Amino acid sequence: MKACPVVLRFTNCLQILAFEHPLAGLQLVKGSVEPGETPADAAVRELLEESGLIATRLIADLGTWSSGYHQHTWSFHLCEAPAKLPETWTHATADDGGHEFRFFWHPLHVPPDERWHPVFQGALAFLSVDAAALRAMLLR
Repeated sequence: MKACPVVLRFTNCLQILAFEHPLAGLQLVKGSVEPGETPADAAVRELLEESGLIATRLIADLGTWSSGYHQHTWSFHLCEAPAKLPETWTHATADDGGHEFRFFWHPLHVPPDERWHPVFQGALAFLSVDAAALRAMLLR
């Protein structure tokens, strides 16, 4: 199982936190659920490891999605992050021997292009299905 913390913001449209991996294109934060860990706990941990952000709270469980990629099931968790995050930033991570990830906000209504791996394109499609509900959860 993979855990995916979902960090959203609303400026002029609903946007999701994403990053550019220096070797693997545009992605969402996600990682494996470790033994003895809940998917929600894994989402919070992955958010910290990959972005440096500490989730201030878990807002909602957004369900699971069968990715079809290596038979992985993804568990999505809407996380609240510190207010007023910048438009972009970089974070050095220890993943795969160390990388610098460039974070940005992707408008959820904009279809992902070829820079996104197909599995992340599918994840964005899954999350975009009920963007109105996501916005309502965010604004609570």
